[in-house]
Amino acid sequence: MEWIILASAIVATAFSALLGSFFIKGTFNFLTKKSNGNTERFSSQSKPIYGGILFYSVFLVCSLIYFFSPLNTPDDTNTFIALMITVSISFFMGLADDLLNTPPLFKFIVQFVCAFVLIKTGVVIEISPIEWINYTITVLWVVGIMNSINMLDNMDAITSSISLTIILPCALLQIISGTNNLDTMIMVTVSGALLGFLLYNWAPAKMYMGDNGSQFLGILLAYIGIKYLWNGMQITGEMNYAYNAKQFIMVALAFIVPLSDTTTVTINRLLKGHSPFVGGRDHTTHYLYYRGLTTRKVAAVLIAINLIGVCLAQVLIYIPEINYSIVYCFAIYPVVIFALLYINTKVTKQK
Repeated sequence: MEWIILASAIVATAFSALLGSFFIKGTFNFLTKKSNGNTERFSSQSKPIYGGILFYSVFLVCSLIYFFSPLNTPDDTNTFIALMITVSISFFMGLADDLLNTPPLFKFIVQFVCAFVLIKTGVVIEISPIEWINYTITVLWVVGIMNSINMLDNMDAITSSISLTIILPCALLQIISGTNNLDTMIMVTVSGALLGFLLYNWAPAKMYMGDNGSQFLGILLAYIGIKYLWNGMQITGEMNYAYNAKQFIMVALAFIVPLSDTTTVTINRLLKGHSPFVGGRDHTTHYLYYRGLTTRKVAAVLIAINLIGVCLAQVLIYIPEINYSIVYCFAIYPVVIFALLYINTKVTKQK
């Protein structure tokens, strides 16, 4: 099974790279980012936004081949249904927004539908014995992460590389633990698609992912977050506040960059009386650039920050006997990172 997964990762990377080259060299112009210095993207040059098409193509081919192969098991059927529906409608919602500039309400409706589908297929955050609390947290998580990943897509290679730091470690630990299922295959092949895309998205970018890409990654990361972070530990006995704290800490660690960026932007814009959902050059990424870092260095710093957080989260998952007094020490990292990124937006002059 391991050699099949490795081969799938290589094929996915090559397919993504070749498809990206095809789009760039082709004469396609129906999905090109228009020049507009006031949008949320830091660079205002016109660039093709086919990233999501690369991701979705790899996902679709991989899922269908796996589902109709002898590797498929009854347990994979529920995963197939949940992901096929939510990923598809998220991708096409993002594609519609890229083409038609749809209103925010349309996005929220689709995101709520995605959350509802996950709940109906049993993908629910288990944080309380009271079901409606679990459902509420699940909805907030799905909608929040989909918007957070969308907001993070504001500078070359940021969203793609940060997504990779979350998805790839989860996939590798699934392989190491011997859990080779549809989830594992999807995470591995999407990681390959991201690597192929980064060939064109690393600064200076030749291609963007667009909303069709950020919405795809948003729902996939929300799903992975639920199954392998929120619910990543074996529940023993009754739930308690310490258990809940461990869940929140793991999620904060693994998603430290997108959560810090969204929280910072939301706070700063609300303090100025602006809408958090209107694009601007006031993200944590931008302020690191204003501080003097190049676009590539901004990406490198944020990759390192998030990768450390993901590794710490995995420690909490795979060493469940860690004393809870030590667990709370892990919370220091996301708190310090958020504080530093937020303070930087206050002490650095916007350009």
